[in-house]
Amino acid sequence: MWDFDHCDPKRCSGKKLARLGLIKDMRVGQRFRGIVVTPKGTCVVSPSDRDIVQESGVAVVECSWARLDDVPFSKIRSPNERLLPYLIATNPVNYGKPWRLNCVEALAAAFYITGFDSYAETLMSKFTWGHSFWTVNQRLIERYRTCNTAKDVEEMQQKIMAEIEAEYTERRKDDDLLVANPNHTGNMWALPVGSEENKEDDEDQ
Repeated sequence: MWDFDHCDPKRCSGKKLARLGLIKDMRVGQRFRGIVVTPKGTCVVSPSDRDIVQESGVAVVECSWARLDDVPFSKIRSPNERLLPYLIATNPVNYGKPWRLNCVEALAAAFYITGFDSYAETLMSKFTWGHSFWTVNQRLIERYRTCNTAKDVEEMQQKIMAEIEAEYTERRKDDDLLVANPNHTGNMWALPVGSEENKEDDEDQ
């Protein structure tokens, strides 16, 4: 983990994993040959990354979503920088928000997608809310795992996003026909990207 100290040490999932000895801190500029989950990646994590993960592991950048411009990404050295496909955060700060995963969720997502479930489960088990990440994202992760390459995952992501948009639009139409009902909760899908209800930033990446 590259740690830029943007987050409250008591709330940072990456720092907690480091204290537990489950991940190691790396120096800025230190080269890493495994998969690096970073918002500056050029392609998404895919099952084809499994051999890289098995050989060299996964790293993450600990920083605030609100302070990405302050991070010297050019000094994070890896030939295998990756984005994560569409997933939903379940951490207490950003629960239900698409993309806003914290450090442990990002690591777990990379392990799940590449088929290392036991590693992902070990990391998530250290958090009282950890079980909810798989519960909420299981359908998404399983669909990504049917893919082979990064291109396949990107195409699956586009298909999923189109389904979410269509479902959201249909639900809005249905809601317009309903009398206001405080017990009507809708479903578990998060709102589409770009919705005004999804624009808050907080906590670590």
